[in-house]
Amino acid sequence: MPRPFSPQVVTANALIEGDPIWLTEDDTWSRDIADAELIEDEAHAQLRLLFAESQPGQIVGAYLTEAEATPTGPAVTHIRERIRAAGPTVSYGV
Repeated sequence: MPRPFSPQVVTANALIEGDPIWLTEDDTWSRDIADAELIEDEAHAQLRLLFAESQPGQIVGAYLTEAEATPTGPAVTHIRERIRAAGPTVSYGV
């Protein structure tokens, strides 16, 4: 029996800066996970991923990742994605 679909967001990395970014409902990319479009339908998720992959001049490595609704917007559920959403784990300079 197939596993039920879990809500997801589309994520990638910005092509130039390399920052983690998330696809929003209005077809833009945001560096804030709370702005991401929470997708609750598997077919729609696949269409959104195809849209993301059609932007090779802006992003690299688009994929779907599980997320959940929170009062402040979507939040990713896997630890790897939480680390990406929180920003760099090392300080630069200093």
